[in-house]
Formats: sequence, structure tokens, C-alpha cells
Amino acid sequence: MKKTNYPKIGIRPVIDGRRRGIRESLEDTVMNMAKRVAEFYSTNLRYPDGSPVQCVIADTCIGGVKEAADCAEKFERENVGVSLSVTACWCYGSETIDMNPLIPKAIWGFNGTERPGAVYLAAALAAHTQKGLPTFGIYGRDVQDMGDPVIPEDVQEKLLRFAKAGLAVAIMRGKSYLAIGSVSMGIGGSIVNPDFLQEYLGMRTEYVDCSEVLRRIQQEIYDKDEFEKALAWTKKNCVVNELPDHNPETIRRSREQKDQDWEFVVKMTLIMRDLMIGNDKLWDMGFGEEAMGHNAIAGGFQGQRQWTDFLPNGDFSEAILNTSFDWNGIREPFTFATEDDHLNGISMLFGKLLTNTAQIFADVRTYWSPAALERVTGWKPDGLLENGAIHLINSGACTLDATGEQTKYGKPVMKPFWEIDEEEVNAMLKATKWGPSSLEYFRGGGYSSKLLSKGGMPVTMCRINLVKGQGPVIQVAEGWTATFPEEIFNVIDQRTDKTWPSTFFVPKLTGQGHFKDVYSVMNYWGANHGAISYGHIGADLISLASMCSIPVCMHNVDEDKIFRPSAWSAFGSDPEGSDYRACNTYGPIYK
Repeated sequence: MKKTNYPKIGIRPVIDGRRRGIRESLEDTVMNMAKRVAEFYSTNLRYPDGSPVQCVIADTCIGGVKEAADCAEKFERENVGVSLSVTACWCYGSETIDMNPLIPKAIWGFNGTERPGAVYLAAALAAHTQKGLPTFGIYGRDVQDMGDPVIPEDVQEKLLRFAKAGLAVAIMRGKSYLAIGSVSMGIGGSIVNPDFLQEYLGMRTEYVDCSEVLRRIQQEIYDKDEFEKALAWTKKNCVVNELPDHNPETIRRSREQKDQDWEFVVKMTLIMRDLMIGNDKLWDMGFGEEAMGHNAIAGGFQGQRQWTDFLPNGDFSEAILNTSFDWNGIREPFTFATEDDHLNGISMLFGKLLTNTAQIFADVRTYWSPAALERVTGWKPDGLLENGAIHLINSGACTLDATGEQTKYGKPVMKPFWEIDEEEVNAMLKATKWGPSSLEYFRGGGYSSKLLSKGGMPVTMCRINLVKGQGPVIQVAEGWTATFPEEIFNVIDQRTDKTWPSTFFVPKLTGQGHFKDVYSVMNYWGANHGAISYGHIGADLISLASMCSIPVCMHNVDEDKIFRPSAWSAFGSDPEGSDYRACNTYGPIYK
């Protein structure tokens, strides 16, 4: 497939337009600011394919409306999706600002006393607010000397937070969410809402009936050479880790049926990928329409129950697609939702675009209190688990990255695919078992990924929910993965499906409200699913949500890390209430 043309970050050096002395004295200073930021971004940010983020700088400093228009034309030609203005001096506010309503915007006003960059920052932000164009303001805490080449740490943090979120917005625009199937078991999130995707994210919704997967299997519309390669890889790395069949003997599938199931689910995986992004090999086979794919940046599979009542489930396919490798080697993970829960799928997509790492899809299944743990297991939890934990356990599918078998500085992590090595791939495969699916749940058979996430990983769980009359809202919970002693986990594991993957989540507590205790986090979670990303990325998610006009209904992010457009302060002094009022006032970007 051809290389993705990712959106670029456009940098606008803004300057005092008065010539015959003032502008000339500032040209190099302001343009050098822009060049330093461009280098900073290209060094520190990467696109989902691992390539460095590209920046485009205006051809000249922008001192008035003509140069602003020239810059806008260049940005449109160069596929700029995020706009950052920088200046060290006073400039003409509304004459120099970026007026494109579809592009996330920020201004860095240099904190120096020789020239009033902060005055321009305030004036330009006011103009943006007056015109209904929310913009992030970046202003360093400490005064610098004019021409100082250093970007202070607090400025760096805001530059990165803005750019990560802005690029996520730009990358989603024009892409598709692919729904394979329809509503799964009445789950609200799998009632795919095209208005939400279109108006808030600029995405299309593509619908494909599950029968298309079956058609392509029966008519052999897949790369047969790749299938043989994939099946050989699966036999070597997955079939050898098949768990004993715990189904009652009276309904167990024969070895021949199980082997056929393995072939079937490998074909499903190839076909679901092809449905999302296409496959040039299908063109060569005479299937030009199928070769195109659906331009999908995320997708989901209904599975239960109309499919799984008579055909192998999608657990293997979902697990492998969401993983940072397959039979073709280490590669970018896909974003693929169980039960076609598109709200959790988009939550996963937010996390992936902000971190470039694989995402965990999970049921927010059980709160294990300290008292319940002691009663059931006889073990009194301590340390990280002293307040209990939330058991995250999907119904059979989870990215293999969730094992925690990747390492950095000797600790378990989940890394961007370009940092993963083959030794870590082998460790993840070894740590993942494949259980013949519970036939009482999945009558058609299949295989579920069985793993236990290592403890101690910083993670963030989030979830978008749709609220009638309000629109989308997002929940954010930072915390850590935790593990139990093996004998204790075995007791817990025996109480549910023994073939499903487990992650134990301990949220960071604040002692009040929704994060008063672990129970409250579980109690206030707005749906049965959650998307879990490596790292404490709550502040990045909040910035991204504000760009999409999605208010945050619960979070445990430190207040000094929260970064929203400056206009939010005009909607009241209570941060969460002002977030709702601002989002409701501005509404979705693409409506």
C-alpha cells in the first residue's frame, strides 16, 4: 500500500509590521523561533508509521493580512493540519491570526521584556475568542532574554501537548470507521452513530455486513500466499500455546474441527485487515473493488451473537490486529473494537494517536475490594493493591502488547512498534495462551487470547459515551496495572472464563468525588467497556477532547497539567463546568 500522506504542523512566525527599523530588527529573531520549534517537533514527535513529524514554515514573517493569506495558501498546498503561531514581539492581532476554522491553533508568545510578545499573545487570543476560533495560548513562566534559543521546559510541555492532540484531530479527519456487522447484544456503543463520527471527528462511517467476511472466505478472496505464511506462523507461535479444552466433553470440538477453526480465524484476520485498508494483491487477483478497502483508521466486529452462534469468534483476529506485530513482522497496530463498540474503538484511537502504541480493549468487569479479596482468597492485599483493583477482562481478545513483556530501563512497558525488538515479540507470544473458546458463549468455536498484564505499568483508561441531549462526553482515569501472587490470581481467574485475558487496574485516587476510592471509579464508569493506553496521558486526552468539543465528565489529572483553549476561561471559574459550557457553545467542528 502507498505511504500515508500525514498532515503537517504549520508554523507561523508573526511580526510587527512596521518597517524602516522595527520589523527589520525582528526578522531573524522571530524566524529563528519558528525554525527552533520546527526542529523541536521533528525531533520529538513521530507519525503512527514511525516517521518524524514534518513541519512547514511560512515563507516570510507575517506582519499583516496579505502575508497571513499567503501563509494560509501555502499551508493548504502543503497539507498542514495543525497551526502554531510564534512571536517575540507586538504584532497586529486580528490581522495576523489564522482564520481556518478546521485547523487546531496555538500561539506561543515569548516571555521577554525587550519586546511585548505576551501583549500580542493576549490580543490575538482575544481576537480568536471574539471570532469564535478557540486557540491555545502558550506563555513561559520565566522571563527570557531576547534571542534566547532555549525553549523552556514548561513551554516544551505545552508545545508537545498541543501538537499531539492537534495531529490526532488532523489525522482522523477524512478517515473512516469500519463497522463489520451491526449491534452486538444490545450494547449501546455498538449502535454506530454516524453523526458523532462525522460532526465531531470529521470521519465517515462505513458499514459492511458480516456476510462479507464469509463471502471472501468461501470465494477465496484473500492472498493465498500470505494465508499459507500466516497459518505457518500461527501454528509455530500460537497453536503450540493452545490451552487444554475446558468445555464439557459432550460438546467439545474434535481435533480436526479445531484445526479447521485455526485456518478459519487466520483467514478472518487477513480479510478484516483488507476490509479496513485494502490490499493490492487482490487487484492482481481480479478483485479491484475489494482491493480498495474502506480507508478505515479504526473498525470493529459485531461477532456476538449472530456470527458466534455458528462460526468461530473474532477473538484471534481482534487480538492480532490490535497487536504491534503479526506474521509479516513488527508493524503499526490497528485499532479494532470488540463487539463493534465504536465509542470504545474511538477511545482506543485517541490513545493510539497520542502515544503511537497498541491499545487494550477491555470490559470494566469487577471491582475487587480488599474485603472481598480476603474473603475469597484468604489473602489480605497490600501495597498498590491495598485499596483493591478493577478487573479489566475482555471476552476473549486483547492486544498481546498488554502482556507487559516489552521492557525499558528494566521495567514492563508498551512501546511504539519501532522500538520493539524480536526478543520482546517472542516473549509476548510465549506469555499468551490460546484457549479453545467456551462453547456455551461461542457455539461456533474459535480461540481466545489468554494473558495476564504485568504489574507496575502506568496506564490511562478512557471512554467516550453519548448522552441524549448533551452529546459525547469522555471519562479519563490514570492509574497503574497491578498483579496478584500467582495462587491468588488463580482463585480469581477460576471464578470467570479461564480463557480470557486479564489486566488489573488501580486508579490514582484523589480522596473525593468520582476518585474518592477504587469503588467509586468503577461505580461512576459510564459503560461496560474501557480503552486502556500505556502511560499517564490524561492531560493529552483532555486537550484532544477540548479540540473536538467533547467535555470531560470525570478525570483524576492534576490541575496544573490541564491545557485547554484560552477561551475556556471565559465560561466561568469552575474548570469542569466551563468545559461543558464552552463545548456546548462552540459545538462540533464539522457540523
